[in-house]
Amino acid sequence: MIPAALIGLALVMPMAALAQPTGNVAEADAAVVRALDRMSGELTEYEMAVGETITHGPLFVTLTQCRYPEDNPSGDAYGHLIIQDSRAEDPSFSGWMVASSPALNPLDHMRYDVWLIRCKTS
Repeated sequence: MIPAALIGLALVMPMAALAQPTGNVAEADAAVVRALDRMSGELTEYEMAVGETITHGPLFVTLTQCRYPEDNPSGDAYGHLIIQDSRAEDPSFSGWMVASSPALNPLDHMRYDVWLIRCKTS
């Protein structure tokens, strides 16, 4: 009989392998972020510098890092965002978002959706 821990490890290993970037990774100084107001349907795109905070409704969105595969700048970018609702004490989101898979680690907000589109390269 195979111990449950080994079965769990076998299930987690493929996902961990997918999460690791292949090749060299470069850092960008800016990114493009898109925000959606689900009530009005308004879609807004922002160009943000690393360290910049933008306001979208009651949300404060801060970009702390943006990285992309060095051999494919238009490829699979991922950025670290902190999203704070002005009406809440704790951030609504703090973590990495992957441009090609926004549902992998999404903002959980009842009205607004925010996701990373790409890193901006020179």
